[in-house]
Amino acid sequence: MPINTEYRGPADLPEVLPVFPLAGALLLPRGQMPLNIFEPRYLEMVDDALRDGHRMIGMIQPDTAHSQSENHPALFRVGCVGRITQFSETGDGRYILELTGIARFRVIEELSVLTPYRQCKVDFFAFVDDFVARKGEEDVDRQALLDTLTDFLKANELKVDWEGIDSAPNEALVNALAMMSPYGSAEKQAMLEAPDLKTRAEILIAITQMDLARKQTSGDPPVQ
Repeated sequence: MPINTEYRGPADLPEVLPVFPLAGALLLPRGQMPLNIFEPRYLEMVDDALRDGHRMIGMIQPDTAHSQSENHPALFRVGCVGRITQFSETGDGRYILELTGIARFRVIEELSVLTPYRQCKVDFFAFVDDFVARKGEEDVDRQALLDTLTDFLKANELKVDWEGIDSAPNEALVNALAMMSPYGSAEKQAMLEAPDLKTRAEILIAITQMDLARKQTSGDPPVQ
């Protein structure tokens, strides 16, 4: 999804972001994430994001292992900011959005705010490479990734648009497969925090191979 505004580095992004804690949700730079917004606090968050002109929402996972409250869970320290690039109203009180990922961020601190949604002061400088499209994609072992994808599809009796995959650049392919992968919060967080695209692809391959091996030995049913 093209973005009308160009972001060249951390200085182009706000230092404070509204954050949307969502377990299992992985947004990566230049990836697209659809969202169905229905909770009042997040409807207000979207309204404010559209009103202030930035149209930014920080996607981050709740860190349930270190949470003491279900209503206010701890957050992982790294998330990804996305810009609202598609927006529609449903007529029944919901918003349908698409976020396009821009860059990962590290949480400096969560702020005490009056808004019903949470806000964090963030830092993008650890992830300056995120602003460079297709950075490091020549180091990705594309064949190993495709071989693992083929094994996953066969094991789960799934089909895929191979023409689209063959034409996708390595960055788009790795990030799309990571975002769509059916793994848990810890695995998604590991892929999010990978230092580069090559490492993210290697983590995805390793997780998938371990999952396939476990299912072969345990007899677990395929992904539905």
